[in-house]
Amino acid sequence: MGCGTSVATETQLKKLETDEAGRTPSLALTIKAAVLIQRWYRRYMARLEMRRRYTWNIFQSIEYAGEQDQLQLSSFFSFMLDNFTQLSGNGPDLITQLLDPVVDPWLDREICYNLVPVPDSYTGPRISFPLGVSDTNTLLSAFKEQQILHARYVLQLLYEAKKLLKQMPNINHLSTSYTKDITICGDLHGHLDDLLLIFYKNGLPSAETPYVFNGDFVDRGKKSVEVVIMLFAYFLLYPDYMHLNRGNHEDPIMNLRYGFTKEVMQKYKIHGREILQLFQDVFSLLPIATVIDGKVLIVHGGISDQTDLNLLSSIKRHKVKSALRFPRYSLEKLDIGQSCRHVKRMRSMDSSCSSSRSYSRSQGTPGQRKRRCKLKREDSAASTSSSSSSSSSSVCSPQTPSSLRPCPSSPSLSCKVLQVPYLDSLSSIPLPSPPQHEQEWKQIVDILWSDPKTQEGCSPNLFRGGGCYFGPDVTQKLLLQHGLQMLIRSHECKQEGYEICHGGKVITIFSASNYYEEGSNRGAYIKLGRELVPRFYQYQVSRITRKLTLTQRIRAAEGSALRALKEKLFAHRSELVGSFQQYDPDNTGTVSVCEWAQVLECVLRLDLPWRTLRPHLARLASDGSVEYQSCFEDMEPGATLPKVTPNLAETLFRYRTDIEIIFNIIDKDHSGLISIEEFRHTWRLFSAHLGVAIDDRAIDDLARSIDFNKDGSIDFTEFLEAFRVVHKLDKDAQLSKKMDKENSL
Repeated sequence: MGCGTSVATETQLKKLETDEAGRTPSLALTIKAAVLIQRWYRRYMARLEMRRRYTWNIFQSIEYAGEQDQLQLSSFFSFMLDNFTQLSGNGPDLITQLLDPVVDPWLDREICYNLVPVPDSYTGPRISFPLGVSDTNTLLSAFKEQQILHARYVLQLLYEAKKLLKQMPNINHLSTSYTKDITICGDLHGHLDDLLLIFYKNGLPSAETPYVFNGDFVDRGKKSVEVVIMLFAYFLLYPDYMHLNRGNHEDPIMNLRYGFTKEVMQKYKIHGREILQLFQDVFSLLPIATVIDGKVLIVHGGISDQTDLNLLSSIKRHKVKSALRFPRYSLEKLDIGQSCRHVKRMRSMDSSCSSSRSYSRSQGTPGQRKRRCKLKREDSAASTSSSSSSSSSSVCSPQTPSSLRPCPSSPSLSCKVLQVPYLDSLSSIPLPSPPQHEQEWKQIVDILWSDPKTQEGCSPNLFRGGGCYFGPDVTQKLLLQHGLQMLIRSHECKQEGYEICHGGKVITIFSASNYYEEGSNRGAYIKLGRELVPRFYQYQVSRITRKLTLTQRIRAAEGSALRALKEKLFAHRSELVGSFQQYDPDNTGTVSVCEWAQVLECVLRLDLPWRTLRPHLARLASDGSVEYQSCFEDMEPGATLPKVTPNLAETLFRYRTDIEIIFNIIDKDHSGLISIEEFRHTWRLFSAHLGVAIDDRAIDDLARSIDFNKDGSIDFTEFLEAFRVVHKLDKDAQLSKKMDKENSL
């Protein structure tokens, strides 16, 4: 019995071993399977990387296009100042205050905050001056609890910061010999959680933990006020260990568009204007650069081929309230009479030479005369270009007025003389050299707005609309000129929070994580010790994204980017359709993929991979061509539009943000209402400035149609809501949720 069982068991074991051997794959099959899996994984990751890159390109291109729109808006503000007629005493006070600031003596005295009482009912943080560690801890705890600091304390804190900043140089010089490390942080953009995480990971500012915050503290984020208050509080507590550089968003015009002005006015409805004006003064007093151990230069944006650190050290930085506005100067300061007498003497001395030259010109051959005409045009162009701003700064570049003409009468004067109207004739005067304040303005613009590039040379940063692109040669030249080793800058969002370029000579550091979308990028900061070797620390403030896979994070960011891009398409619908129809003479509704991509780039100028994005934006016909009307199928207006012309409606969609800014400025009491006359006058100025062909009747019809209760006032919040682009899927989802809620009730 036992032997029988044993024999049966052995037989079964041998059979199992034989079956296992038959099922075991060979080594070649194993390697082949591994190669297939590896190939699939690599393709999968490559597709993810492609999606990640074009998502990033969409976000960045739309951001820079918005900055170009901001430059246009700042130009309109200047235009508005010159043309706006005050209606019922309600002129654009805030615009005048921001662009043509007059120092209010009330804000330079302690009375600016002493007259603001703190009621007993106030439950927020209370601080005392001079600030102590307990006060900064109180602010930290209060801001974590979503509390708001009273206007009285904000005014006093800004007043004290202003007094201290007036004593500081344009360029701070720090040394690592007194501390172990210096921490350098980039853009925060109102992300309070990022600032708190930096303090948690790296330590609070102190003598043992000094910081350099490299500008762009405000705008875009919802906690800009809290971020900048915390930074200024630690600056007052540790002025030798807390250093703040100015960024391009420490600018009143940028604040109008990107949220800081609106945030201040919402949180401080009574004293908001005084706080904003004091913020403006403090921002203009921030240092523009920091140098560590004489070897590491820290600026917000970058440099140009004209950057001069010696000049930057001596300029009056507080005079540049906004880098977006070119400093005005007038020809009234020129002594035209004296200049005319000087030019007449020069002409009389050259009269004989001039007559001989004119004779020789008249006797020249047609070919010679043609060549001379060409050279003359080139000289005139050179003269005109010499009177304009340098190529390194492209923000609001001045243009030679039409009444000023280069004087072509003498080759020796062609590049140094202008003709200006004087009495009944044109008089020639020497071309003025750029004033000192204009040179200072250019230096600051380049420092705040420039970006590095891989190509050699220096060129205007037309993509952003301000500053320049500087190459490795420009970096090397500046470093050698001043005995520096490295340039640290911010100004650009990077997916990993930092980026190294120009052979390790330029480092970009960005400290606002999730800048474009949840999970879109990490934040980072740098620590520099005595050896001046940068050490990078990365982080990401998000509880949600930690639970998501890489694919889910990319899908979420991609969806957000494509939504923004589709809104851009919808806002330029008529222009795009008109361009498509040029390639579609038979009105088939289709164009080739190449033509479709070419039209999008020519109209939008976003420099995106349109062919790659085509499946997400448009539908293909059966013959492989693109149905261009399908680009706009997913979007529609947010509400029923008033009866307006399509041209006006699209203009309102496109410039909705700018119009909202202007209306908020006119609405001084924040009631959400403006008068019909103010609406008409402002819109006419805006359309005239943009060159939009909209007649007055259309504007009047629009004004009457949106005066819903016929009381002579316009609820512009409701009006602008009608001109907001809504995605149909979102609208359907909202309707279904609403119906489900009603059914449950």
